[in-house]
Amino acid sequence: MTAKPSIGMAGIGLMGHGIARNLLRHGYPLAVLEHAGNQPLDELLAAGATTRASGAQLAAGADVVILCVTGSPQVEAVLLGDGGVLQGLRPGAVVIDCSTAIPTSTERMAQAVAAAGGRFLDAPMTRTPKEAAEGRLNLLVGGDAALFAECRPILASFAENITHAGPVGAGHRMKLLHNYVSLGFVALLAEAAACSERAGIDPQVLVQVLAQGGGGGAALERLKPYLLARDPSGLRFFMSNAQKDLGYYATMAEDGGAAHAIADGVLATYERAVQQGGAQALVPELVSLLAQGGAR
Repeated sequence: MTAKPSIGMAGIGLMGHGIARNLLRHGYPLAVLEHAGNQPLDELLAAGATTRASGAQLAAGADVVILCVTGSPQVEAVLLGDGGVLQGLRPGAVVIDCSTAIPTSTERMAQAVAAAGGRFLDAPMTRTPKEAAEGRLNLLVGGDAALFAECRPILASFAENITHAGPVGAGHRMKLLHNYVSLGFVALLAEAAACSERAGIDPQVLVQVLAQGGGGGAALERLKPYLLARDPSGLRFFMSNAQKDLGYYATMAEDGGAAHAIADGVLATYERAVQQGGAQALVPELVSLLAQGGAR
């Protein structure tokens, strides 16, 4: 039996922890990068994971390096920084970037990985930490088709739906398109719910009418616990991450000469919500912030 490739992983946050957990469950040798922002590692260490102090050390022992960090600045720092991944990358090793990133940065990072003797896939994800823990993420993958096929068994250990979106950068472009649509729907519903609240409409009635008509769908289902019981757990996504992703979308649209007037309004809504409610507020709380009138 061929041994499974060894994995090095940077970014054990809410999503990364679930990815790491499922890699271990499927028998992949796993080392993780030590970082203050990691979720508690006790479960992973008990399952056999080890830790590394630098990106170079992480890469030196890995056939595949998976990145699950906040965004393009963090990806660039982990790969290119002092003691970074590229300083320890093995010849022929694969870097898989599951972060959300600006596509033009992704293309530069792929070139840097290739210059260091490695290979690159961008594989951003959709869904929530719950699905990450269950191994049921959606992945949108950009890169060479043969490399995608080679890495698919690794990706399948933590993802339910895996789409090859096209060449390098296509995964991140598709992720930004998805998040703009998803967060845009949420912002529209939140603004309508805030207006409904100020008008004295029963939240149960609002949810029922929307669900039975054109307002039904994933966004409403994720907001429903907050609309009915002020429970934000239906969408455990920080307001600051929404702002970041929409900013990346605006950059992508501008780079491509695409229309983005609606996106600008959605981004401005999340920017004001961060100012009012704080970076760590969860996206469903946008309903209350808008109802207060401070994020108009």
